[in-house]
Amino acid sequence: LEVLVTILNENDNSPVFAQPNLTRDIPEDTEVDTAIVAREELSATDADLDTIYYELTTTVQDTDGYFAIRGVNNPEIYLQKALDYDKFNSTTLLLYARDRPVTSPDHTNTATARITIIIKQSDTRAPWFLPCNYLHNDTSVCISSPYSGRVNISEMSTDPLLLEPGPIYAVDPDYTISDRIVYSIVGGNTDEVFSVDADTGNLTMNKVVTSPDSFLLQVMATQVSNIRKYSVATVEIKVINKSNYAPYFEKGIYNGMVFVGLPQRSFVYQAGDPSTPLVITAMDEDFPDV
Repeated sequence: LEVLVTILNENDNSPVFAQPNLTRDIPEDTEVDTAIVAREELSATDADLDTIYYELTTTVQDTDGYFAIRGVNNPEIYLQKALDYDKFNSTTLLLYARDRPVTSPDHTNTATARITIIIKQSDTRAPWFLPCNYLHNDTSVCISSPYSGRVNISEMSTDPLLLEPGPIYAVDPDYTISDRIVYSIVGGNTDEVFSVDADTGNLTMNKVVTSPDSFLLQVMATQVSNIRKYSVATVEIKVINKSNYAPYFEKGIYNGMVFVGLPQRSFVYQAGDPSTPLVITAMDEDFPDV
């Protein structure tokens, strides 16, 4: 008697990842749709020779949607949305491998791989002139104010000029790179009156100013390692007459009077003269016509 015995395959093996823990470093400016981890590194095997079904999730809040797999049977991980180092610089992904579809009512065996993604900051932003204020609390954009200063006509200062709201200074906002900044004047420097120190940003004079016309300088801050990353700030230099005297009030004490019940912005009158508004004036011997 010949007996034919057929052995039925029992689903008694779980999928297995060759590397259940992976770490990848990727630049912040990685292009969308770039493969992050290859299919060959993530494919699981199953001793039952079942078809493997994959699912990718993230464990870090607010990092959904940035990474995805090519398909339910293709575990290659790719970048689905542009990265921003200021929003997050690392995340952990969980890749599940199942030997049955997610919706299958049959017994399912599952394996899990953990993929750690570390984002490296890229040189994506131009230098910031300080001080500056973030735009609507967005730490990726910082708005600086123009610089301003004064020089005396027909007088040459040998010290760096004092500017408001502070000295010329710029930084690389990609702070993990922190490229060195160099400075140059690229506009508004009539007759080459001013110079800027390439390393410190200090503004100095080369010659005296003989005209009362103001200067509106354009100072450029450039990254040393990437000259395509630069910013330009304006520096207004006003030319004034030298001041040797302090202003003074015409009187040492002024006396005024007001009436009860008057509305806001009503005049204060001179004491003893209710028909003449109180006027407080000062003079300056340096500027007799002002």
